[in-house]
Amino acid sequence: MEIKLFNKWDVEGITVQDPGVAAYITLSPKILPKTGARYAGARFHKSNTFIVERLVSKLMTTGHKGKKHTISSGHITGKKNNALSIVKKAFEIIESKTKENPVAVFVRAVEAGAPREEVIAIEYGGARYPKAVEVAPQRRVDLVLRHMAQGAHMKSFNKKVKIEDTLANEIIAASQSSARSSAISKKRDLERQAASSK
Repeated sequence: MEIKLFNKWDVEGITVQDPGVAAYITLSPKILPKTGARYAGARFHKSNTFIVERLVSKLMTTGHKGKKHTISSGHITGKKNNALSIVKKAFEIIESKTKENPVAVFVRAVEAGAPREEVIAIEYGGARYPKAVEVAPQRRVDLVLRHMAQGAHMKSFNKKVKIEDTLANEIIAASQSSARSSAISKKRDLERQAASSK
């Protein structure tokens, strides 16, 4: 029996083109991407989790922006079924707009939006200096998922646009490497800062 995501979309034949993140984007198919924190105690457990489930988890709490926990809609925090329905609707919108498998579009978006370099601050003789470093592969995937979730939230929070629409637009724009995507904009900013700190 063939297993499809949400009983709709096949993940067979989808490959990750970027060898840097290929080992960290898991495409083992799940009908319902909900493991219930089965890997929570294992090191690098996120790498074994289906990539769509990682997006669902990011939507529940969208992560930090600067030093603060960024704003959340409040409607889905802690309610995974609501987050699952948002992702499912977003994938339906992606399919209707692009006429492609939405999982393949999402994987392309993750590859395109994953930053390769970022800036850290090092302290030397009491002064702090910016230094460009390469981003670890797992962190690359973490960052792009966070930027996608935060971008979708910011475009829909206190607005008439639904989060399904903003998430679908974010994923489509990222898959096309368009600056309309928050993940792509953030990636370019990080890499520009890193280039000037070398």
